[in-house]
Amino acid sequence: MNLLADFASYLRAALVKMILFIGIAVVLACLTSANGFARPAHKKNTRINVLFIAIDDLKPTIGIYGDRLALTPNIDKLALSGTVFRNSHCQQAVCAPSRASLLTGLRPDKTQVWDLKTMMRDKNPDIVTLPQYYIEKGYETAGTGKIFDPRSVDSKLDEPSWSVPYANVNGSRWIAATEKISTEAGNVDDSELMDGQIALKGIELMRQLSAGDKPFFLAVGFKKPHLPFVAPQKYWDLHHRDDFSIHPFQEHARNAPEFAFQPGWELRNAYVDIPKEGPISEQKQKELIHGYYACVSFIDEQVGKLMNELDALGLRENTVVILWGDHGWHLGDHDMWAKHTNFEQSTRSPLIISAPNISGGKSSDSPVEFVDIFPTLCQLTGVEIPSDLDGLSLVPVMDDPKFSVKPFAISQFHRTFSGQKVEGYALRTKRYRYVEWIAAYKSYDPYSDEKIVARELYDYETDPLETVSLVDSAEYKSVVEKLHGQLKNFLEDKASPVEDSQGSLNSSESFDLAQNYPIRFNLETKIKYASPVRGAIERRVCKPLISDQ
Repeated sequence: MNLLADFASYLRAALVKMILFIGIAVVLACLTSANGFARPAHKKNTRINVLFIAIDDLKPTIGIYGDRLALTPNIDKLALSGTVFRNSHCQQAVCAPSRASLLTGLRPDKTQVWDLKTMMRDKNPDIVTLPQYYIEKGYETAGTGKIFDPRSVDSKLDEPSWSVPYANVNGSRWIAATEKISTEAGNVDDSELMDGQIALKGIELMRQLSAGDKPFFLAVGFKKPHLPFVAPQKYWDLHHRDDFSIHPFQEHARNAPEFAFQPGWELRNAYVDIPKEGPISEQKQKELIHGYYACVSFIDEQVGKLMNELDALGLRENTVVILWGDHGWHLGDHDMWAKHTNFEQSTRSPLIISAPNISGGKSSDSPVEFVDIFPTLCQLTGVEIPSDLDGLSLVPVMDDPKFSVKPFAISQFHRTFSGQKVEGYALRTKRYRYVEWIAAYKSYDPYSDEKIVARELYDYETDPLETVSLVDSAEYKSVVEKLHGQLKNFLEDKASPVEDSQGSLNSSESFDLAQNYPIRFNLETKIKYASPVRGAIERRVCKPLISDQ
């Protein structure tokens, strides 16, 4: 009897525990379905998402690229989980052509967008863009901010590219100014400026997309550091103007054709505080440089907000994150400002890609191009790569940064010389930049040496500032012949992809932020960094939104 009584007591106790367990489980299930926080929505989707971050006019003024004056903790953190492409080049250094090329995987001579007024689909009605292709593959696609240049697409920012209607964000280009000035600071919240609103809209879209059952492609395009250089005061305060120096080489390169340069139209023609012609004072140059860096820090904080939300939603482990600037920017070198050239400061732009299942903290000097982004994202997300793209996947470089998928990158820009249009094609290897200016020519035309009106050659090992064109130097005769042959073959092949049969030629480096970047973090409100001018400095700033953990 005692055994039976004990067994009955055990059964009653077990039954009570089972009822309590079931009750708790039901309550937790109700709470989970009520707010969605306890079970991230992305668990419904096992495919890879894409967070596509575009930054207007961004050159590599980023800490992880070795710029000791840049304060970009959030982009640097992202880079440590991905691959930094240090020799990345746009196809044409102006907004609409660069973006149309990148977003279609086709060079400008195929998109036929070479300016700021040509409508991409007027020239190519059946062209398929990167987000449009993802729709075909079962993705939801959404965008906000500046992705396509609005002057090259329809009023819905290329309606075929978005399964979710494009989220426009409007706002003033200045804080309080009543006339067009080139720089401005003010004690305002981030959200009072357009890029702060773009970050918030991006977060809103991310939450919306993560609640669905499809993988997503989310494009968020920031508008700074495009002119005017306007940012909240706290980002200006991150930098001391005395730390900045004007560019040490402010002359045109010797032996280079004069038409290869530009007088800074974008800066000089639009702002009342900039002279229309003649020298820009050293004081104003430092102000412009200071403003550019302040805007980069402002955008870095917005990138941090996006990454923080991606982590909060539990999406980081199945999302490819790509960050790119649409082209570089001249900050006084060669007496030039803005872009619109075939020089290094104009074509070179940041490219950082972080992907699940590929280790981070890598960098590559391999020449890469923005047309490579389309096929790279396809491979990273398990989507078939279209056969008609002009670029090549960079996944082999992400796997092994010593590997190279191509021997050179190609950029182009047009000019007028002696009353005729000339197109300049710049070939950038690891060491050299070789340019041919060809009269009345595009890469779909028959190539002829007789059409070449000028050439340039720069050696970045001996002349990183491009002070002299070496194209006529006897010492570089064999180099010129080799590069001319490569460019000629490329153009005669109608600008088809060129693969590099020689892998393992490029140096690689795994970045250690503590050793390679002068910022030191904590999770309170201070950042310490080493100023090249003033030594160790500590400033109170907004904490990085991506934690050190």
